[in-house]
Amino acid sequence: MHNTEADTEAAERLRGMTPRAPRLVAWFVLLCATRTAYAAPTPLVALRGRDLAGGAGELFGARKFGVRGVNYIYAAPNGVRSTMSARFDVPALPAGPLALHVRARLDDRDTPCPIRISLNGLTVFEGPEAFAHNEWQWRAFELPDGALRAGPNELVFANTSAEGPVGMPPWFMLAACAIAPPDWAGPVSPSLEQDFRVDLPTELRTVPEPLGPGHSEPGFRWRGTKGWLWRPEQYLAEIPTLARYKMNFLMNCYGSMCDIEHHGWGTPDCNRWWEPLPAAKRAAYERVVSKCQSRGIEFCFSLNPNISSRRAVNYESPEDLELIWQHYEWMLGLGVRWFNIQFDDITQGTDPSGQARLANTLLERLRQRNPRSELILCPVYYWGTGHEEPARPYLETLARDLHPDVYVFWTGDGVVGRITRKAAESYRTVVGHRLFIWDNYPVNDGAPTLHLGPLMKRDPDLCEVAEGYMSNPMYTQNEANRIPLLTVADYAYNPWAYDPARSIGQAILHQSRTRSQATVLRDLVELYPGMVLFDEGTGYNPAVDRFEELIDAPHSRHLADMYLRHVTDLALRMRRAFPGHFADTLATLEANLESMRLTYRERYGVEPPAR
Repeated sequence: MHNTEADTEAAERLRGMTPRAPRLVAWFVLLCATRTAYAAPTPLVALRGRDLAGGAGELFGARKFGVRGVNYIYAAPNGVRSTMSARFDVPALPAGPLALHVRARLDDRDTPCPIRISLNGLTVFEGPEAFAHNEWQWRAFELPDGALRAGPNELVFANTSAEGPVGMPPWFMLAACAIAPPDWAGPVSPSLEQDFRVDLPTELRTVPEPLGPGHSEPGFRWRGTKGWLWRPEQYLAEIPTLARYKMNFLMNCYGSMCDIEHHGWGTPDCNRWWEPLPAAKRAAYERVVSKCQSRGIEFCFSLNPNISSRRAVNYESPEDLELIWQHYEWMLGLGVRWFNIQFDDITQGTDPSGQARLANTLLERLRQRNPRSELILCPVYYWGTGHEEPARPYLETLARDLHPDVYVFWTGDGVVGRITRKAAESYRTVVGHRLFIWDNYPVNDGAPTLHLGPLMKRDPDLCEVAEGYMSNPMYTQNEANRIPLLTVADYAYNPWAYDPARSIGQAILHQSRTRSQATVLRDLVELYPGMVLFDEGTGYNPAVDRFEELIDAPHSRHLADMYLRHVTDLALRMRRAFPGHFADTLATLEANLESMRLTYRERYGVEPPAR
């Protein structure tokens, strides 16, 4: 894309950019959201439910009963899913009494649900029926003397119900909480996560952020991305960006090794792992490997023999082993030394002992030819703490049978969403192997949506638990994917100094040559801030969702007109600012616009504004 050759040159082009005046889209955010204006004093501490670690928000989504960013806890026997906690620092204690203000609700079946709320080990509340079963409520709990401390503090919510599985009552759901004077009226003030907007910086900075005192090496040793059903030309197009922004790892999507040229992904004839690749396809990926090697990037070869295949690999079959080995031997002969065997999202061949034996044999053969070879295994259960059922016995078998040098892929506390050090440590302890983080952001799984906002909700010290970090990208929109990818590069290199607000502004500047280009990309990012911001799945579409919320409001047609004109204008500005670029991104934008126009017709019974 329009990557500049030198930061200094780009800085001269962009010098003089100033933050913009309030824009039309900002009004949409205010009008569409269920927030209200208020002049209450800022609380001492303010948290949304999803700001608390633990709980089950990442399992079933964080948008519940009309509220985003919630977290919830199930009965005590569910372990880590029965508690959620937050750690925070208080510089100094204010004078006067304080209370813990909580907005929460209980399950929708009127099931008794006792909870315990504690601050630094002191009980703030304990008992059943603290909140309603059918609506969100704010309640204030007076803090006991000495509960809040100057310095570090820990707030814990626990579901003390004796019985109940994950996903079923009795449950407790938290929307927000704050520590403030007893008469504080709430709600919790919006943060970057709650009221997302991008302020373009006036000066271009280096990306990634340089290491500061006390850090002589990057946070993660291996930093990069993979494809998502990418074709060879997409991999080739992204290698210069990876190299420029100090990323050193690129893995092919295992789907790229399937016959996606002639069969739809997921159909049984697509994954014919037992066949050699066609000569033209081999030549194309040999060019990808060569270009990686010339730019100092480790290429990692990936294969998943058991996903959507009419012939699952037989772990006991010498013939099947040789058929798999042909692909690894090919890449080994090209000088590749990083390899991956995938068992994610499969329904056949889920035996952990058999998977371990296959991986061990592959690693042994690879190291016979190149002792520096490395192997990463993606298990069937690749997310969570490792203590969930039935993941735990599966992972314990891997821990026992898998060669100790094999890395294990892990996606975080959930398949998508927040990634915490606490969950990483727990999972690593259970699986008993080194971790390589597979971050499912900004992947859209082929859905007609974009995730362009900065990487968020990743603990700054994850690099102390995992050696590698790999981002999972969007499908066809790899040009637009570079915007969040730069924030990924920023975080993975220097997680200790990572600031999402700074990073997204710099990412936009680095992908722009002119002021008009930067403002177009800024508006595009604000239209599609990314599913992590909303604690949603990979197919979530904030642009369409925001429009649907808007038209549900009374007397909304004139606002819907303005919104459609804004999105239409953005598509036009993007074509003018980037001629010949962003074709796949524009196709997604146009498809979303057409969807909104159809909804408009159904809602109001008339044609939407002319294009």
